[in-house]
Order: sequence, then structure tokens, then C-alpha cells
Amino acid sequence: MDFDLSAEEREIRDWVRTFVRREVMPLEQQALERERRHERGITPDELKALQDKARTAGFFGIQTPESHGGMGQGAVVAALIEIELGRSFVPFRFAGEADNILFSANEEQQERYLVPTIEGTRRSCFAITEPGAGSDARAIRTSARREGDEWVINGEKTFITGGNEADFVMVFAVTDKEKGADGGVTCFLVDRDRGWRSEPIDTMGEWGPAALVFEDVRVPHSAILGEEGRGFELAMRWIGKGRYMLPARALGSCERLVEMGMEHARNRVTFGQAIAERQAIQWMVADSAVEIEALRWLVLTAAWQVDRGLDSRQSQSIAKLYGGIKANEIVDRVLQIHGGMGYTRELPVERWYRELRLLRIYEGTDEIQRRTIARNLLRGHASVRGHLG
Repeated sequence: MDFDLSAEEREIRDWVRTFVRREVMPLEQQALERERRHERGITPDELKALQDKARTAGFFGIQTPESHGGMGQGAVVAALIEIELGRSFVPFRFAGEADNILFSANEEQQERYLVPTIEGTRRSCFAITEPGAGSDARAIRTSARREGDEWVINGEKTFITGGNEADFVMVFAVTDKEKGADGGVTCFLVDRDRGWRSEPIDTMGEWGPAALVFEDVRVPHSAILGEEGRGFELAMRWIGKGRYMLPARALGSCERLVEMGMEHARNRVTFGQAIAERQAIQWMVADSAVEIEALRWLVLTAAWQVDRGLDSRQSQSIAKLYGGIKANEIVDRVLQIHGGMGYTRELPVERWYRELRLLRIYEGTDEIQRRTIARNLLRGHASVRGHLG
């Protein structure tokens, strides 16, 4: 049993670590200053410049197949990269990625949607969540009725990541009420100029989702992604594409936060002694270190299973649940170590505090993860002994 990284994995990890330290982290202070003025922290042009610099060095489309111009890396490498990116709150991602279900597009659709998305000339969003259908995705009500060679879409989607910026959407609608999610939901590729509109949703963090409104939006039959009635299967494939990536990014954030907390504790003196010498602080550091190490192996185990073609859903749910809970506990401790300064917007701790709270909600709430984990165990689909049996 080998717990070490291969030479290639280590080389990629170290390059990304250096890139984040030299190119991404220097933007943090500027971002905080702008946000205190209620401006956008990092502009799209600044993020694009970072992506272009990384692409020049060969980092483009981390998991995008080489046939489509990407690096074609596996889940473990993707997780290692995400951990390093998580060490900064700057929302940087390498360019060249596209939603996994877009690879199900036919040749014409790939030319119109997939290839431009990989190249960054088009932006997509995934729309299944509705005001009355969040965790219960089967309860969607957005409908599409056929009129000749066209479909007419009506309904509303909510909390759609990238919905304000996207120029096309992968929207899921009920096309057969009798069958519902079991063969009656279809995915449509719909350009913004077809008439749907987006409305920003203000949140406690920097995440800026959108509500999407469809009022008699007409699309041709050729707009169907995949097969008519098989959209729910595509949706579940998208949702399950890599829940290990969310706690992976949180893991990087926790590493950086604890490092910040320790540095502050060494320098902050009270009653003639650095607070790092106080048992209360030491226990916060120790508990956080244990939880970070446990999360590291939950994330990498789930990714390792994906790379080997194993059913990783149970491991991903465990990593997502544990990561969301522990990341919130860790950032709370680090804020406490910093005292009043941690509560201000002078430091990024308060910002991370708001951002990490989202991890317990989106792409599967804590409650849904617990439901999934318990159901798999009780039905015999998984064992408490894990994948080793």
C-alpha cells in the first residue's frame, strides 16, 4: 500500500503551489480593499490574464481529454490541484474546462457549445434547481411542450452558478408528466438570445448565483442534449461528477487558515506570553490538524477510487459531509484565535468564514449526504469497512 505521490503528481502539485504563491496570492490584498469599497474583488480580465499565463506554461483543461486540447489528468491530480487553489480565496481556476455532460453532445452541438466552452469563448450554466426542487431534484416543475419541431419551455430555476454570466444554459424540463424523472425529463441547450433571462441573487458570501426565468422560450428539437426523456440521468451524472473536488478546495483553505492562525498565535502576546503557549490555543491547532489530515485522506481516497473505475459515490459523500462540517469548525477556531481582527474585513478570515458556510449546502446538503451514506449502508450497497472490505 503506497501513500506517496508519483513523480509526475508531485511535479504538477509543486508547480501549481508555486503558481498560487507567486501569481494568485499577491492579488488578495487588492481584492480585500476593493471589496471593502463594495467593488468586485477580482475582475474577469484579471482572472483571464492568470489563465493565459498558466496556459502558456501548459496548464489548460486539467481533466479535459487530450483529444479536446486538455491535459487529460485523472481525479487524484485534479484533487491535488484543487487543494492548492483552495489556499487562496481568489476564485481562480485553470481554463479549458467544460461541464462533463457536454461531452454527450452530438457533433454539431459539440462544435457550437463544447469546443467554444473549452476555449473560453462561451460560458455555460447548469440549471436543475428550482424554488420548490432543491435537494429533491425529482420535484422539478419547469416544463417543455412540443409544438411541431419546436419545444416551448416555461418555468423558473434558482441558485444557478454562473447564470448571470452564461450565454447558454443546460436546462432540465419535464417533457412527460406521467413518467417524471423516470424517463420524462429532458435536457435542452438554450442560448440566451432565445429569450430566457437571469436575475442576480444576493448572498452572504461572494458566490453570486442567479434565478433563471423561462417564459414561452422556444427551441428547436435539435436543442435536446442526449436523448429525449433521459435528462435526469444526465443531471445525476453532472451532480456526481466529483463531489470530492469541493472538500478538496476547502482542505486547501483550511491548511492556509491554520497556518495564519499559528502565525498570529506566535506573535500575539497577552499577559506577557504569546497566546501560542496557551493550552486553549494549542488544542484548537491540534484538533484542526487532526481534522485536516483526516479530510486529506477522505478526499484522496475518493479520487483514487474514481481513477480506478470504482464506485466512489459513498466515499465522495463522506468526504463532502466531513469536509463541510470540519471546514466550518476550523475557520471558526481560526477566527477565534485572531480575536476582534478576525471578525473584521481587514483579513480574509471573515471572508472565508462566509464562503465555507456554503459548502454545507450546495451540491448536496449535509442532510442529503447523511441520507445517502446511511441508505447505502442499510441497503447493503456499502460497508462500514469501506472499499477494502
